[in-house]
Amino acid sequence: MIAEPSAETGCHWPVPPQDGYTVDDLFTLPDLPPHTELLDGSLVFVSPQRRFHSKMMQLLVNGLHATAPGSFSVEREMTVVLDRRNGPEPDISIVRAEALTGLDQTRFQAEDVVLAVEVVSPDSEARDHDTKPRKYAAAGIPYFWLVEMAEGDQHPVVRTYEIDPVSRTYALTGIHHDKLNVSVPYAIDIDITLEALKAL
Repeated sequence: MIAEPSAETGCHWPVPPQDGYTVDDLFTLPDLPPHTELLDGSLVFVSPQRRFHSKMMQLLVNGLHATAPGSFSVEREMTVVLDRRNGPEPDISIVRAEALTGLDQTRFQAEDVVLAVEVVSPDSEARDHDTKPRKYAAAGIPYFWLVEMAEGDQHPVVRTYEIDPVSRTYALTGIHHDKLNVSVPYAIDIDITLEALKAL
């Protein structure tokens, strides 16, 4: 259902159904803004991003591609279906290559994803720190990275997490300031200094 246009803006705003939206709605509602997410049956719209967000995604994607084995694919801003009412869009995902179906693909299932990465923005801080990692872990995604801009000199900080399969929660495995050097989900070595970020 679409609401009547606002007298002030002339915009049509989606009116949620009584029980909230489903993932199917996320892909069939007309005229949703790019990168709209679905969390707990509610649509979440993305605010304009800082340069840090865009540049950090580029830096990580380049680094992840550099050593990615053929069994994995590095994906940017693709919806991951966690359940019927949750379809978040990680900034970066590492997915199993067998989950790729073609260039017209619009989503992955949670079981296809081995790593979800969120680059924190001011408007998404609560979701990235709390809501999304809880949901990714509950869905069984093995690894999660949280990327932030440090106050002061604005250098990148990457926190890496691994799932505890018993509790289905993430445990911190490292805090990286200059080098992101990890062995899972595959061998990764990325220069994440401020200089590397500015060089892009």
